[in-house]
Amino acid sequence: MAEEQLEFRIYNSMTQQKEIFKPKNPGKVSMYVCGVTAYDFSHLGHARAAVSFDILYRYLVHLGYEVTYVRNFTDVDDKIIKRANEIGDNPLDLSNRFCHEYNVDMSDLQCEKPSQEPRVSDHMDEIKNMISQIINNGYGYEVDGDVFYAVEKFPSYGMLSGQKLEHNRAGERVAVDSRKRHPADFALWKAAKPGEPSWDSPWGPGRPGWHIECSAMSACYLTQKFDIHGGGIDLIFPHHENEIAQSWAVDHESSISYWMHNGHVTNNNEKMSKSLGNFFTIRQITERYHPLALRHFLISAHYRSPLNYSVAQLESASDAIYYIFQTLQDCKDAVSSFQQGETEKNQSALQVNEAAKECIKKMQVEFQTKMSDDLQTPVLLTGAIQEALKFVNSSLKMLKKKLQKKVQLQLVHSLAEVEKEAAKILNVLGLLSSKSYGEVLQELKDKALKRAGMAEDEVLHLIEERKQARINKDFPKSDRIRTDLTAKGIALMDVGNETIWRPCIPTEPLVAEEQKSTEGNNGPPTSST
Repeated sequence: MAEEQLEFRIYNSMTQQKEIFKPKNPGKVSMYVCGVTAYDFSHLGHARAAVSFDILYRYLVHLGYEVTYVRNFTDVDDKIIKRANEIGDNPLDLSNRFCHEYNVDMSDLQCEKPSQEPRVSDHMDEIKNMISQIINNGYGYEVDGDVFYAVEKFPSYGMLSGQKLEHNRAGERVAVDSRKRHPADFALWKAAKPGEPSWDSPWGPGRPGWHIECSAMSACYLTQKFDIHGGGIDLIFPHHENEIAQSWAVDHESSISYWMHNGHVTNNNEKMSKSLGNFFTIRQITERYHPLALRHFLISAHYRSPLNYSVAQLESASDAIYYIFQTLQDCKDAVSSFQQGETEKNQSALQVNEAAKECIKKMQVEFQTKMSDDLQTPVLLTGAIQEALKFVNSSLKMLKKKLQKKVQLQLVHSLAEVEKEAAKILNVLGLLSSKSYGEVLQELKDKALKRAGMAEDEVLHLIEERKQARINKDFPKSDRIRTDLTAKGIALMDVGNETIWRPCIPTEPLVAEEQKSTEGNNGPPTSST
């Protein structure tokens, strides 16, 4: 990457402006991100939050920071209990299964594993200790085994969301309770109810409220003072607002330097909602599209902007990933074949040509400039890296011509350096895989066949039919075979005397059954903790 490092600026939801990132401890970053409430397969909202903060994590590591990244699992919650009761399961067993399924999805999406993944059920002592501190400090009160936070005692309540206390109600998850001193007071501890899991506490058996878990677990792993707290924009109020209040009640000096939030996912420009039944699980998408295509789609809009889901967008992302990997594979093949027999000494003596130097410089400058400006990933997907891929393809064509040996080897060396730089950037974006370029290309083809409802043998049979039709000068039939396949997302390419196929964007709209929402699936899991 470029030698000169720019200051990293991130948007702070607390101040509503971009700020230069300065960690509390030089060289080290502490980061907490609200994870999922695990009672079902995770949906695109979860995927967007995970990928957005994975990009942040990867970039911080790229900048040389030692990052402690904590992302929690909520495994004790009303929704988990409700779902478990509906299907006759143990709530903790249910949530444990879906914690595992979430991690499978995260692995597929190339999200790095956080440093810690704490669960509520494993941190009851920390949660109860924090509640006791809040009560002892005069900011909490107990009523009939329930414990509430007294919001009126926190003078800065609403500092993150901008909501005035007098306008606030109890919050989305808690019905107004006449026992509360103020309607906006929220539960720190809930008294046990029949048929629900519970833990002993100084206030009687029960379980934690929604918000206390993150205050307790972030303090457990990162202390009361850390650098970044992240989550979906829907968590600003009440969840993150209440976290701030709880942490302050325990320690008036508690502080989080930067609050970061990712935007909503919409469906055909309409906000995804349970009532509309227009949610899609990660697993529903990755059954038909490569996980890298989904990741590409998720970073194709700036992380703070709304992201509109559509099949057309996924098709475009899938096509972009195929183009990237095919170009890199072609480059690797060419470089390998030409470098065979050349000594390391001969290769090291070669200079990168001027066009390649310019290409590499553009990638480096754009990467640093855009990533340091609040992670502008969409620009990277369409900018200099695309120019680099075009450079690779045009250089590969040149290699097929008769060139002087020195010129030829210089071009090969230049290609290798461009590919290396492009791979560095793609790696920070999480768009590379531990698998080879060829393996990913085959997986992309397999997904395309699935969407087309075809087996590869059928495609190869049609290629032979088309070949015979051309021999017979039956060009209408030949054209029809190609057109029909293109409509299904299968492009035929004539290379010399051979015809090969690759995935493409279908020319006909995909039928509705190709992507079904979770309607009728008892709804999606909540977007975050």
